[in-house]
Amino acid sequence: MTRTVSLLGSTGSIGTQALDVVARHPDRLEVVALAAGGSDPGAIVAQARAHRPRYVAVARESVAAEIADALPGIEVRGGDDAVVEAARIGADVVLNGMTGSVGLRPTLAALESGSTLALANKESLVAGGALVLAAKRRDDQIVPVDSEHSALAQSLRSGAHGEVRRLVVTASGGAFRGRSRASLARVTPADALAHPNWEMGPVVTINSASMVNKALEVAEAHLLFGIAMDRIDVVVHPQSIVHSMVEFVDGATIAQASPPDMRLPIALGLSWPDRLADVAPRLDWTHAQSWTFEPLDEEAFPAIRLMRDAVAASPLHPAVFNAANEECVQAFVDGELPFLGIVDTVRRVVAEYSAPAEVSLEQVDRAETWARGRARGAIAEVRR
Repeated sequence: MTRTVSLLGSTGSIGTQALDVVARHPDRLEVVALAAGGSDPGAIVAQARAHRPRYVAVARESVAAEIADALPGIEVRGGDDAVVEAARIGADVVLNGMTGSVGLRPTLAALESGSTLALANKESLVAGGALVLAAKRRDDQIVPVDSEHSALAQSLRSGAHGEVRRLVVTASGGAFRGRSRASLARVTPADALAHPNWEMGPVVTINSASMVNKALEVAEAHLLFGIAMDRIDVVVHPQSIVHSMVEFVDGATIAQASPPDMRLPIALGLSWPDRLADVAPRLDWTHAQSWTFEPLDEEAFPAIRLMRDAVAASPLHPAVFNAANEECVQAFVDGELPFLGIVDTVRRVVAEYSAPAEVSLEQVDRAETWARGRARGAIAEVRR
């Protein structure tokens, strides 16, 4: 049976790999909607011509007319609301591969429409976790697409929820694995973008270098699987072969292992709980290999501890963490903030935030707006 797919963030790393999966399995998957930011109109047009969706949304309204002219017979709309409509179109599966908390509204729209949400946009869950969980219509409506959470979801099928002792989230260590805090004082954006294993967008790659990405993933695992934050560990695994593990009460640990290739978790997100054939390379057991695991250096990389504190503080503190980090990453790329200043500034902003009792979409917006403004102020102080 063919599943219809609405793909958000189609021109990004997740989106392009998802379209590769779809192209390999035309009998199982059909694209009915594409949505992208609009920075590369030519790429959107090429994707739409190849997959012939009935609807294309582009957040940047200024390029919508140009794209529409190139795609006769396909409905093209521009603006943020148009992207939300792509999530609400009624596809069997909505793959949210957008970057940043801008993905929250499409996430909620997909859930409210009843579609299965294949979620690669971890920021929307971190920023609006309580709202996202409340919007679910069934327990299996959200399927994680991050490699770590996909690994956890696969491993959790080995036992009941009450049999889980802890989750173990693996981290490659990013570009700066093994570095001391002092040695990170003068690293450059080019240094941070040199990830040893994965090819990802610049924000995710820098977040990997700072371990902020792993902090977001720990919070996401807590929300997705209902496991307390103090029962979720992080271990550094440089080879990126074991994507995460589940430890059960009897002492057994179940792990999911595969070469680092995002097409595998993407395909599972689109076809869950079934598997598609020949999606990604297999492990080669005919050659000797070693997998290593090492503890996280929380002095050099304090982001995960900071996220634990944010989750404990209130449902809105993680949104503040995420929004402040997005501002700090951009400031680092622009040369306005040193690398260590990213998490140091996020810590300062999170500590200063006072959360209201109410959790709503409006309050999430207010929290993020406040966090961005406060982060910019703190960045300006560093520059002075």
